[in-house]
Amino acid sequence: MWVFTRYGFYSVACATRPDGSLDKETVMVRGRSKDHLQNLRDRFPVIADAEIVTIADRDYRYRLILPKCAWVPILAEMAEEQEWSNFKNEAAAHQGKEGASYARALHNVWEIMYRLQL
Repeated sequence: MWVFTRYGFYSVACATRPDGSLDKETVMVRGRSKDHLQNLRDRFPVIADAEIVTIADRDYRYRLILPKCAWVPILAEMAEEQEWSNFKNEAAAHQGKEGASYARALHNVWEIMYRLQL
């Protein structure tokens, strides 16, 4: 699943075991920006000590490996934080100048997805 939040963008998939099989109880929260994963760790104490793994030759270079039972409440809490009417504006305000490229990317994604309803 792709998750766009005011903290950043994440691609979440089941982790794999050493034998290559899926571990349905563990997720990889992957990011294109290390800062986005750091934002998650800063916001959610339960994962504050989770290591940000860097794998240079992957399409998502940065990742947190988490038990699914830790990730699901984080998603729920982010949904509970919802207090805005325009996500792109909220993300831009939350990210500040440092996150300007993320805010621009959100507008690009919005435009591409808008084409689905035309």
